Amino acid sequence: MSGHSKWHNIQAKKGKTDAARAAVFTKIGRELAVAAKGNPNPDTNSKLADVIAKAKAANMPNDNIKRSIAKAAGEMGDKDYKELVYEGYGVAGAAVIIKTLTDNVNRTAGDIRSAMGKCGGQMGQTGCVSYMFDNKGLFVIERTVALDEDTMMEYCLEAEAEDFVTEDDIYEVYTTPEKWSQARAYFESKGVTFLEAEIKMIPQNYITLDGDKLETFTKMLDKLNELDDVQDVYHNVELPEEPDED
Repeated sequence: MSGHSKWHNIQAKKGKTDAARAAVFTKIGRELAVAAKGNPNPDTNSKLADVIAKAKAANMPNDNIKRSIAKAAGEMGDKDYKELVYEGYGVAGAAVIIKTLTDNVNRTAGDIRSAMGKCGGQMGQTGCVSYMFDNKGLFVIERTVALDEDTMMEYCLEAEAEDFVTEDDIYEVYTTPEKWSQARAYFESKGVTFLEAEIKMIPQNYITLDGDKLETFTKMLDKLNELDDVQDVYHNVELPEEPDED
């Protein structure tokens, strides 16, 4: 398929420190609370079940998940969160898509515009870069002796996945957004656990940046990810891998 998630490459910039993990948990916590509003039972709320799978893949503790769901009936009950998507450019025309959950559109747009502008980027019109990405359901699953390629192929066929790619010690499984929840439920019924589980924008092609341009772009990503309203940032820049921290 055109483009893939470059999962190892993405992980190089995510969740490296306790602070980074806490930020990820906070963002997923908001997503859980919004999904749970009106129905906190994942057995009858597939959207909530989907976000719980995403939370577990991020190693979010069960207590945190339960507290986030409880917020739907508590402090977040009166807030009306909207999911909004912004598009724009980083340095050298790098394509950026920013997914947000916000209760204040003006604040969010202003914060994003400021973060991008300080690092040589700019917001664009809706549709200015999204055509460079495919919206796909993605599961990243550990490759084990018990879960070999033949078994994975069988599971993918049963789950009506579009494609799966074997990358060293992992599988990347792709679905249409419409089939993602169905596939998630099927994999869980087989006892499969996820390293990543979400619907995301995957670039059709990647670009490389060097030196100061790469440093400026990664600084912009950091500034965007630090914003409370920003849930995910998708882009088409191939980031250098970083050594694992002990």
